[in-house]
Amino acid sequence: MATFGYPEIFFFTFIVILLPAVLRSRSWRKSSGPTNWPLLGMLPWLLRISRRIHSSATQLMNESGGTFEFKGPWFCNMDMLITCDPANIHHIFSRNFSNYPKGPEFRKIFDVLGDGIFNADFELWELHRRTTLSFFSHARFHTLLGRAVWGKVETALLPVLDSFLEQGVAVDLQDIFQRFSFDNICKLVLDYDPQSLSIDLPYVPCEKAFNGAIEALLYRHILPESLWKLQKWLGVGKEKKLMEAWKAFDEFIYPHITLGNGEQKDDAKLLTTFRKAYEEKNIGSSNGLRVFLRDTALSLMFAGRDTTSTCLTWLFWLIAKNPLTETKILEEMESKLQLKEDKKWRFFSVEESRKLIYLHGALCESLRLFPPVALEHKAPIAPDTLPSGNYLEPNTKIIVSFYSTGRMESVWGKDCLEFKPERWISKGGGTKHEPSYKFPAFNAGPRTCLGKEMAFVQMKMVAAAIIYHYNLQLVEDHPVTPSDSVILQAKHGLKVRLFRRNV
Repeated sequence: MATFGYPEIFFFTFIVILLPAVLRSRSWRKSSGPTNWPLLGMLPWLLRISRRIHSSATQLMNESGGTFEFKGPWFCNMDMLITCDPANIHHIFSRNFSNYPKGPEFRKIFDVLGDGIFNADFELWELHRRTTLSFFSHARFHTLLGRAVWGKVETALLPVLDSFLEQGVAVDLQDIFQRFSFDNICKLVLDYDPQSLSIDLPYVPCEKAFNGAIEALLYRHILPESLWKLQKWLGVGKEKKLMEAWKAFDEFIYPHITLGNGEQKDDAKLLTTFRKAYEEKNIGSSNGLRVFLRDTALSLMFAGRDTTSTCLTWLFWLIAKNPLTETKILEEMESKLQLKEDKKWRFFSVEESRKLIYLHGALCESLRLFPPVALEHKAPIAPDTLPSGNYLEPNTKIIVSFYSTGRMESVWGKDCLEFKPERWISKGGGTKHEPSYKFPAFNAGPRTCLGKEMAFVQMKMVAAAIIYHYNLQLVEDHPVTPSDSVILQAKHGLKVRLFRRNV
């Protein structure tokens, strides 16, 4: 149970008395950036922009040159450094990597993930990374991946979309993509397909629980710890949603965890690989193997469901806003996959997917403008000075805004807000690569996402299938804006109407 002392009690009382006066003040209404108020620090500004936090942070980053020192209330341990500077990202995530572990503060915020790879440091992190990499590098993995994704496209995605088309009703593409990704990652991690993507769109509590969890996790980054702990203790607000999500995760995952007691062990299963690694190295969760496997599964599901579904959602919104790009993607598919000659849609392999250079560029633009993981939380264990000149004491809270990095004119040029797949195509017609500290959609440095190639394969297959079969029309007056959460979903989904494409 959380405990609260006199400083926290004083703070809550102080907020009730002083904050209304601050909200009514002229400087509150005129100031675009944070004002450092007595006692309250810059908290009023943070509360003011809490419904548009990513865009406001980007404006602040542009005005401050990419790095800003935020001052919180004097006794709430809310001081933090906010940055999107690629030089700082390179320093924190690569050059001085060992000085920036996830640490206890990160684990506290993401406690729902336990000892999964996102929270892990040192030996435990190395075990996670090595085990995941060995599984993804298996000779049969890409073949199995391609077949699994394509099977889901044929048996679930296209039939469901056809159903909406025949009924003549709008469909929330974001919901479809989340269900598709959830089913795929569950099959990969748990060897179980929950079939959440079916004609009747069944309600699967675990699949929907991710949405409630990620919003609470963002607010844990910016609210005083005592405040979100009070909400957790009372079981109210966003913390209530997180607790409900936690329960849904456990009820879904635990029944699908086997410990190999007298059962046939299958080396092709991901959790079997992790069980072996845990037993051989004798490290992992202090709560035992079963909890370790639960934490491992949830972290992988978290990554697999939300990153690909978020990228695809924004891709189709950007394409709808820039119809010429859709024409170019379709022309590339017909040419590179010989679809025009065959006059028929067909399966294409992982190797063939690499030929879709323009589609790859469109996906990269979606990831640049709307990175699925919008921000990262870091803290140094020893004093450090960043390339920007900012000096850091040990345990200084650092918020790295990946969302802002992709929208900085100093990083991407004057056309940084434009959707231009061409910026990812080299002069020779191949894929142009950018360093991860400039394009941190898959994180950067040693913690770069191991599922990057897998994500591109899945996204290309899904995007190509939809673009080939359907014309999409955005539903008028339906708002499409980024959510205020750690994962940059579309707040109200992506509503579209489908029409059969005459290919």
